[in-house]
Amino acid sequence: VQLQASGGGLVQAGGSLRLFCAASGLTFSTFSRSDMRWYRQTPGKLRELVATANSGGGTAYADSVKERFTISRDNSKNTVYLQMSSLKPEDTAVYYCNMDAGWRDYWGQGTLVTVSS
Repeated sequence: VQLQASGGGLVQAGGSLRLFCAASGLTFSTFSRSDMRWYRQTPGKLRELVATANSGGGTAYADSVKERFTISRDNSKNTVYLQMSSLKPEDTAVYYCNMDAGWRDYWGQGTLVTVSS
């Protein structure tokens, strides 16, 4: 199983970005039954859970991104998205997607988001 994250880049404060995470090497049923998450990490800090899209269709967000970020998934494409709006400089981080398949976790390689003030 591989997770390929993309969509990061440089954006001004107040702008938007959409992150993508495509899973490969697995079946549709495995992806659809997995909880998908986005984490972020800055140097010297622990990895922070940003958003979750669980297998049942529910979503959850860190307080710091509520009402600004939206996580969604397309099980037919084995892909999870993170729509980020009203970005702030403190959102600058490497963003990682994570798939909790139940028996183990899988991680993508990370995509850098830089928000300039």
